[in-house]
Amino acid sequence: MNELRVNRRHFLALSAGLSATCLLPEGAFADVATGTPLHGLSAFGELKYAPDFTHFDYVNPDAPKGGTFRFAPFNWIWNQNTQTFNTLNTFTFKGDAPPRMELTYDSLMVPALDEPDSLYGLLAESVELSKDKQSCLFRLRKQARFHDGAAVTARDVVSTYTVLKQKGHPLIRQSLAGVQKVEATKNGDVRMHFTPERGIFAILAALTLPILSARWLEEQDFEAATMEPVPGSGPYRVGKFAAGQFIEYERVADYWAKDLPVQRGANNFDIIRIEFYRDRQPEFEAFKKGDIDFRAESVAKNWATAYDFPAVAEKNIIKRTFPKEKRPLMQAWALNQRRERFRDPRVREAIALCFDFEWTNANLFYNAYERINSCFAGSDFEAKGLPTPDELTVLQRYRGRLPDAVFDQPVMMPVSDGSGRDRTQFSRAIELLQQAGLERKNGHFHLADGSRFTLELLSNSDSFTRIYNPFVQKMRAIGIDASLRLIDPSQYQARLRDFDFDMVGMAVQFNATPTEESLGSMFGSASANMPGSYNLPGTADPLIDELIADIGKATSRSDYVATMRVLDRYLRIRRDWLPNWRSANHLVAYWDRFGFREPKPDYGFSVETLWWIDENRAQAIGKS
Repeated sequence: MNELRVNRRHFLALSAGLSATCLLPEGAFADVATGTPLHGLSAFGELKYAPDFTHFDYVNPDAPKGGTFRFAPFNWIWNQNTQTFNTLNTFTFKGDAPPRMELTYDSLMVPALDEPDSLYGLLAESVELSKDKQSCLFRLRKQARFHDGAAVTARDVVSTYTVLKQKGHPLIRQSLAGVQKVEATKNGDVRMHFTPERGIFAILAALTLPILSARWLEEQDFEAATMEPVPGSGPYRVGKFAAGQFIEYERVADYWAKDLPVQRGANNFDIIRIEFYRDRQPEFEAFKKGDIDFRAESVAKNWATAYDFPAVAEKNIIKRTFPKEKRPLMQAWALNQRRERFRDPRVREAIALCFDFEWTNANLFYNAYERINSCFAGSDFEAKGLPTPDELTVLQRYRGRLPDAVFDQPVMMPVSDGSGRDRTQFSRAIELLQQAGLERKNGHFHLADGSRFTLELLSNSDSFTRIYNPFVQKMRAIGIDASLRLIDPSQYQARLRDFDFDMVGMAVQFNATPTEESLGSMFGSASANMPGSYNLPGTADPLIDELIADIGKATSRSDYVATMRVLDRYLRIRRDWLPNWRSANHLVAYWDRFGFREPKPDYGFSVETLWWIDENRAQAIGKS
């Protein structure tokens, strides 16, 4: 369960007054039996799959194994980079790792992609929740093996959590904030203790991290950027690779868990090969030639006009849409509030007024996208209309501290007249900047020290230039000294890690039920100055911290949703992030050589692990 998964390119995942001795709320895991071994955990409600389930419904348990799947990923986690790589250690802050390294590791538990908040045992044969709900006991599967044949033991689990909590990537450390201690028992089981002030989601957030070899952790420099893979026990191992060009993951034929219910029908390709391209056009040309098999299209112009080559006309390539996951999406720009000139929300509102979505959608996007207003677009957590009774219950606890506007309609992003030069919006933007204390002289805005108000919009993909240039020109038209800077992928990643930017865009897909830890990594004060965090604006607001803590302590799905909506209302008032656009569907094209189960699961689109080679289709197009 990767809490935050970042989309490709640059659009491409506190205790609120509780005492240190308090326990989890009485309603936490209210329907989960304590003191008895379980095959899975769910934060709210019952598990979909019974203890005797044989496979997840969205897989084909009889899918054939074999073949190669070649693609350029459109999302990543942790220190991974879709455009280059220089290390195979994906767990640290250093270097750029290739996407999908996580396929080479197993975790204690794994999510079902057709449930929003459930986990089922993988390395853990069972999980037992303590009566005070402050710890879990995991009984490990005796047959679990690393790729070198060594057994996966409690020592490996304890060492992994110890090292990751101390030295892991900032986002990993954030997900472990609720873990107090991990220890081995006399029987070779593992007990994980949770910090008293954290909510129920601290449990779920911690259980899907990869388990590493204790021996390797003791003998190697964990934080080093290395081209030697960290040993794992997952369904794939690292095969051939050339740094910055390609990497192959080879299916482990004798994978210890291949017949477990949580893995049956998955991991069907013998080789998953990832190709690295510095920009979209070379990747597209490789796809047209058949050098890669699958392409997730992110450029509306290409989707509308570029798929007119013979392979599409001959139906050797299938072009179709798949519905997006029922997971909250945040696609937005961040203005770096570590720089004083962006700290006033009126400045951020003025900049948002310079982006004309209506004109952009009609003239550049072929009307393929829709405007979004929320950091949780496309989910139940997006606030709409006046607060519901459940939201009002939450809001009453904050009355007098949150702005009165949270009791009104939620903030919406501006809607223009579609002309590309909406004078009403321009006038309002100028007015807001003047209210924020900026002086406009000779058509240029100046700061208090007399210097010009500058803004550099950072990008790492030339495909966004035609979209960003009109935006930049509109900012310049009202007096902001705006510019667009295009830089290479490694430099881009480094500047984001060090918060060295004025304005940048990011798209993040949250888990279906975002945890306190994942929300904190995006919006919490603790992550504001943590290098490598996704809190790009530098948000540091105690009220947001309290709301996130309340979300972590929700005792029912309705309470959880209501508190998330209140958080959304407040985030939209603050304008730390400026939401922009999204597609309601995945726009994909692929060579017609694959089989897959339909419909796709609601909470995931893992083509490389769920699809398989359909030999009849492959032979029909000459690509068997």
